[in-house]
Amino acid sequence: MKLNLEQIPREKTLSKKEFLQKYFKPQKPVVIERFIGDWPAYSKWSLDYVKEVAGEKEVPLYDDRPVKHDEGFNEPHAKMKMADYVDLLKSGPTKYRIFLWNILKEVPELQKDYSYPDFGLRLMKGLPMLFFGGENSHTFMHYDIDLANIFHFHFEGKKQCILFSQSETKFLYKIPHSLITREDIDFADPDLEKWPALKHAKGHITHLEHGNILYIPEGYWHHMKYITPGFSMSLRAIARKPKNFGKAVYNIFVMRHFDNLMRRLKGQEWIDWKNEKAVERTQKLLLQQ
Repeated sequence: MKLNLEQIPREKTLSKKEFLQKYFKPQKPVVIERFIGDWPAYSKWSLDYVKEVAGEKEVPLYDDRPVKHDEGFNEPHAKMKMADYVDLLKSGPTKYRIFLWNILKEVPELQKDYSYPDFGLRLMKGLPMLFFGGENSHTFMHYDIDLANIFHFHFEGKKQCILFSQSETKFLYKIPHSLITREDIDFADPDLEKWPALKHAKGHITHLEHGNILYIPEGYWHHMKYITPGFSMSLRAIARKPKNFGKAVYNIFVMRHFDNLMRRLKGQEWIDWKNEKAVERTQKLLLQQ
């Protein structure tokens, strides 16, 4: 038995009006296949090009090891020059990923290669982020701290994306005081006997290739798996729903700092307690269905 996932709708292109009516207002994900063909980045951006223009930059790397109490928020597991990282990606499967790499700050000339599309939402122009991954590397199932509307522009390689709305959180074994689910759940091939609540979760799936844009509605959970080495760029717009905006403010100014404090005070005991609570709370909510 597999997860209950429906294919995300795909559109060749979308006008602003169509996007707002069909996807933004009802908060539904969509893949737009042909929208950035006039961007220089569409034809220029590749792993080789990134190596050429940013090869000497030191980049933070992350893998899929479990969160540890003595690691800071988003603390990298390793660092490497971009040129060496691109060589690593091309040499074979690797768990190492780059996420939240701000190209405005690191390689300003790349700004000339893209523009900010008008989808009817005000995009945060200071936060274009790049994400890289090797074959079979993946993120944990998570949602973003600011619950933003995300436009995920994919360039090189193939990537599988699994999404769940916030309404499905009760089935996902969410870790308390955190933005992730249990890290030992393989959402690409989950053990539904071990994690039975997942049988009730209804989600979405798609595969991205060069030039595709995935719209991720505000607060959606997402799990990204790189089928082949590649990279993407995300642009974001602030959460519009008052409930989600309130959650974002809480996450940024309260939750994150409380969790860091408890890690310092309780150590690994705090991490273990949260993992246990994720199962207890999910099982309790499942019995209430």
